Amino acid sequence: MPHKVILDVDTGTDDAIALMCAVLHPDLELIAATTVNGNVPVVNCTENTLRVFDLLGVKVPVYEGLPKPFVRPNFPVPRDKPNPAHGEYLDLPPATSKKQGQNAVDFLIEYYMGPDGPSTTLVPVGPLSNVAMAIRMEPRIVERIPEMVIMGGGHEHGNVTPSAEFNIWADPEGARVAFLSGIPMRVVPLDATWAARTDTAQVEQLRALGTPAAVAAAAFCDRRIQSWNVGATAIHDALALCAVADPSLLVTHHVYADVETFGELTVGRTVFDTHARTGKEPNCHVALDADREKFNALLRDLLGRTA
Repeated sequence: MPHKVILDVDTGTDDAIALMCAVLHPDLELIAATTVNGNVPVVNCTENTLRVFDLLGVKVPVYEGLPKPFVRPNFPVPRDKPNPAHGEYLDLPPATSKKQGQNAVDFLIEYYMGPDGPSTTLVPVGPLSNVAMAIRMEPRIVERIPEMVIMGGGHEHGNVTPSAEFNIWADPEGARVAFLSGIPMRVVPLDATWAARTDTAQVEQLRALGTPAAVAAAAFCDRRIQSWNVGATAIHDALALCAVADPSLLVTHHVYADVETFGELTVGRTVFDTHARTGKEPNCHVALDADREKFNALLRDLLGRTA
């Protein structure tokens, strides 16, 4: 039986590749996508998500979630222009399909409190605002989610500040609620996603496959590589999604993890207690390395398929 997943996304370019992998992976069943404010405003995230599913010719329910962080009125530093790695909208035709009428938070609560909840992994690959709000509104949900596989955080470095990765920085209070919830977690930070990076030669291998998914993914990777100008890109969210079906993609350590919400220089930093300094019981399996060749081979296999 395929492994059921719900993807909570802030769809820019790497979320788009994760969505395509979720649809095309033979061992995964994508139940729904929920969107959250992050890489782009939530209305753009929803439109981008629908564009991806239209490209693949599939119907997956899309629920729009929170337009702002869990507690804060905005990011720690408000967005002033689009991130060049994502732009405002994906370079795909405008969506013809429509989002669901129900709010994403209400959907998550209803789904996980229902009969299929305990068999469905939640994969948040954007800010954790929707997750935190669902926990606040229905605390019993923490007993119903069998596992969260979170893309977020960094141990050795950040990408939006020297200390913080974007997803956690964008809503540190929401992230802290999720991290300390007691829900079983695997966390896939920048350490693992950059270890599994995709370079320009691998992007050309994707493009050569010629399928709609592979051609679109190659274009998204081109944009990401050009924005950073380092000859490679980390496809962060796709790695987290693919690890649901194949945990061997990651090298994990069982540690206690928490999130800094106040530091002037460190707000949004994920603190992974890799040396057991806190004396607290481990609450997550954090990936500090990943199998690059295996991940890129899997991307070629998945994105070379059609739905």
